[in-house]
Amino acid sequence: MVNRLFPVLRPKGNIEGQRQADLFSMMEPFFASPFALRGGFEKIMPAVDISESEEAVIVNAELPGMAPEYVELHVENNYLILKGEKKAEREEKKENAVHKECSYGSFSRSIPLPAEIQADKVSAKFKNGVLKVTLPKSEKAQAKRISIES
Repeated sequence: MVNRLFPVLRPKGNIEGQRQADLFSMMEPFFASPFALRGGFEKIMPAVDISESEEAVIVNAELPGMAPEYVELHVENNYLILKGEKKAEREEKKENAVHKECSYGSFSRSIPLPAEIQADKVSAKFKNGVLKVTLPKSEKAQAKRISIES
């Protein structure tokens, strides 16, 4: 994917360019997986999108292959804390794995919220491997239009 996004930046075969090629090769898994490996091979983190409207902050997290009962959500100190565990499905076979890219293990992610929210009105829905969390803003965090007298 990196090659498609940045073909002009791909080096053309000199020794210095080889170091850059290695950097591009290392970046490839980051762009390829919703569970990007960050901070070592033992730590996985789901990809998230955060958007904001006048009334709420919306967080969408990609959690492919997970069940909602393995996910925990908390709101603390203006952070949404997302924790979970993606478990490996083990099959007893006499064949050896040839290639594995699926990530398994525990994760914890703290997402800073751009506005003060009403923690008691937060809702979450899980559908097709995507967790959607809607965090309504508090009254004082919502923008208010002020009329101008003439």
